[in-house]
Amino acid sequence: MTQQGLNAYRRTEVQSRTPLELVVMLYDGALRFVTSAREAMARKDIRARRDATSRLLAILSQLQSTLDLQQGGEVASSLDALYDYMTERITTAAVTHDPAPLDEVRRLLEMLREAWQSIAQGPAGDAAVAAGAGPSGAPPVERAR
Repeated sequence: MTQQGLNAYRRTEVQSRTPLELVVMLYDGALRFVTSAREAMARKDIRARRDATSRLLAILSQLQSTLDLQQGGEVASSLDALYDYMTERITTAAVTHDPAPLDEVRRLLEMLREAWQSIAQGPAGDAAVAAGAGPSGAPPVERAR
């Protein structure tokens, strides 16, 4: 498949998803990149670790930017603090070359992804978006552009 075809496919996939499904896709990407960063760290591949870490941090930033702290209440505030914590742990892993913080972040991401997947598949999904705990406005992937 050509790069142009692949880009068109990705755009179609994103445009056909609900905002909550897009959040789950972002978690899937974050899990991929935390795994890539850890594997690159084990191989001592600095460039690959840096690239994976950078993309992981970008996804966390995107997830954090979709929170509506005004309407999301305690859930949005807790997610905001958790994203800050994960960002700090990823930075610690990069500076110390210790994979343990990445393992911790992976566990947190897995729990959050599972929770958002459940929300996206159930009737509570609309309530989460309305309450500001989920993505607000444009889908998260669209906001990144």
